[in-house]
Amino acid sequence: MMWRALSEETPGPKWSGLFDEYWPDYRRWWLKEGETARPTYAQSRRALKEHMPEIVPLWEDLCDLAGGGDHAARFLSFYCPPPYLAGCSQAIWTGKEPVLVRNYDYNPNAFDSLVLRTNWQGRRVMGTSDGLWGMVDGMNAAGLAISLTFGGRRVVGEGFGVPLILRYVLQTCTTVEEAGAVLARVPTHMSYNVTVLDKKRRYLTAMMSPDRKTIITHAAVATNHQENVEWVSHARFTATVERERFLLHRLTLHRDPQDKFISAFLKPPLYSTAFNAGFGTLYTAVYRPRLQEMELRWPGTVWSLAMNNFHEGGRRVQIPGAA
Repeated sequence: MMWRALSEETPGPKWSGLFDEYWPDYRRWWLKEGETARPTYAQSRRALKEHMPEIVPLWEDLCDLAGGGDHAARFLSFYCPPPYLAGCSQAIWTGKEPVLVRNYDYNPNAFDSLVLRTNWQGRRVMGTSDGLWGMVDGMNAAGLAISLTFGGRRVVGEGFGVPLILRYVLQTCTTVEEAGAVLARVPTHMSYNVTVLDKKRRYLTAMMSPDRKTIITHAAVATNHQENVEWVSHARFTATVERERFLLHRLTLHRDPQDKFISAFLKPPLYSTAFNAGFGTLYTAVYRPRLQEMELRWPGTVWSLAMNNFHEGGRRVQIPGAA
């Protein structure tokens, strides 16, 4: 798998080039249930203005760079996209230099393989891209780090794809409390667990759902269920309960040093090679908000990236089990 790291202060030719490259695949995915299954431009704009008004000008700039087309604008709103599932484990290791660590388990053929650093609207952000401006994990210059996991429920409702919600948090929030308030009010189209850590070592996990009120918890671990397992077959397939217990054990009963704790994410039961069944672990991410640094890890490989000394480039990695 070929990864890229790109930096662009304001939306411009680099982002436009990315859109041109990725849009054919994203368009097929977005239209797979038919155009009428997706909200109209007016509905998408109205939802953004109601729930995330601060980033509407940014969305408009990106729409212009994408060519101003109707489909592109609706896709970029992330409002009521097609449903999709992912695995993932994430946890907060607390200490003098706290870290947010996560595994992202997904289909390698439906993934941006891209780290973006931006300074959009004057807020510096870097993280793992999804949908070309959404993020599945990331961090901002205020020292706020964030990550998502699928929440293990089949309910689909009216709301936003969670990668855009993560981008919105990083664009507008500086503390865990501010992030929690956003996660409690912005609607999501599916169930997700979103974990947030700030530079003062405060953290939370928000259990978001389209059909019920968001639950804000002080959980340091999130896998692929919420308070209780509701989708039993998915829970068995992904071993969500076993992964949660494994992480809790290493944070509490048998507290690992930081390096050992991070290394555990690259081994079973957290690390998955089940690509033939739909998805496996594409990468491990480590966020150090106090140091403004992140790492992407694979077995035998570490790629370090710094907010204030960001180096563009590429990295070809071998992912065990991926075709």
